[in-house]
Amino acid sequence: MRRYKILLASLLLLLLGAIQLQAQKVLPGIDVLEKRGFEGLQGKRVGLVTNPSGIDTHIRSTIDVFFHAPEVNLVALFGPEHGVRGDVWAGGRIEDAPDPTTGLPVYSLYGKYRQPTPEMLKGIDIMVYDIQDVGTRSYTFISTLGLVMRACAVEGIEVMVLDRPNPLGGLKVEGCYVEPGFYSFVSEFKIPYVYGLTVGELAKMINEEGMNRGQTGDQPPLKCKLTVIPMEGWTRDMLYADTQLPWILPSPNIPDVQAAIGYPSAGIIGEFPNFVNHGIGYLLPFQVFAAEWIDADALKARLDSYNLPGIAFRTIHYMPKYGSLEKKLLHGVQFFFTDYQAASLTLTQFYVMQAVNELYPEHNPFPLEKTRMLDIVCGTDYVRKNFGKRMKVEDIVDYWNKDVEHFLSLSRKYYIY
Repeated sequence: MRRYKILLASLLLLLLGAIQLQAQKVLPGIDVLEKRGFEGLQGKRVGLVTNPSGIDTHIRSTIDVFFHAPEVNLVALFGPEHGVRGDVWAGGRIEDAPDPTTGLPVYSLYGKYRQPTPEMLKGIDIMVYDIQDVGTRSYTFISTLGLVMRACAVEGIEVMVLDRPNPLGGLKVEGCYVEPGFYSFVSEFKIPYVYGLTVGELAKMINEEGMNRGQTGDQPPLKCKLTVIPMEGWTRDMLYADTQLPWILPSPNIPDVQAAIGYPSAGIIGEFPNFVNHGIGYLLPFQVFAAEWIDADALKARLDSYNLPGIAFRTIHYMPKYGSLEKKLLHGVQFFFTDYQAASLTLTQFYVMQAVNELYPEHNPFPLEKTRMLDIVCGTDYVRKNFGKRMKVEDIVDYWNKDVEHFLSLSRKYYIY
């Protein structure tokens, strides 16, 4: 009996160990850095660019991890869009102010300045970046990363990127390169709209390929001294759910992983604010398409008739909780990726626009809306000029994906995983 109890206890310990190992399947860069005893930071004055998504596997903020680590001399924080504590709404201006928890100075990178000034960088030996990316070019945090790298290159300051998973995985690449004349804070680098790299891999590519040419894309490229702290356990075929990591929203409209996946699928259509709602203001941001005047069953039937690979639609009716359509009943579709690898994320919204135009041609948004932001987000005016004529996906699909193979070939040498 005693031997049986010992054997049973041993099996239980093995099982618990296996469960714990599974629960910690992926370690982000901050945990790896902790395991290494903060190697690379010791004896240096550290600046930190982060937001609430910068956490370790124990849900501790990277700010607090650094602040309480004897090996780390954290001297300043830098806030991207939404701020280091996530207390500023989308597009809101961020002001310099001390962090109420640590008392450290916080410098805004989404207010008067988009990149650190020499004055902000005084007294810093190394700048650490730790923010959860979403894998889509128009998300501003990678632009902040590039401008931080550029400013640090000028001042001779090291940059360390703590790597995190790409929630879209490492195999999806979609969209054309940004073209001259269309570089901006939401299209800062010559990369596809969906780029299939982790933020650490992207940082390496930006640094080595001379992509860091400033917000307007026309300044001489600069290269900083860069270190990437890799994850442990992440592979390119992983979506975020496979990592067993908690999702901490990096911005207010990306509250969960489905919103991150939906962002490249519905975000571009948001540049037509008076066309259809794409879930902002409701519980499903970037996961639905709806309007007061849409017949949900007719829209679903039209989309189903396209036989799009890897995607399914269901009808939905909802009232936004805020925004211009607050408390108005909208009708439309919610979309799901049934075969993620087979589906085209970015073209989803264009197929929806095509279907809506076929059913309701009187609601064509192109003559009615300002289109400069559409061009900036797409990185080209080709989409507007050619899709806007007939609103047919076939008129843009080849151009939209013309740079994919080139980018895949170029980016492979920067793979860490």
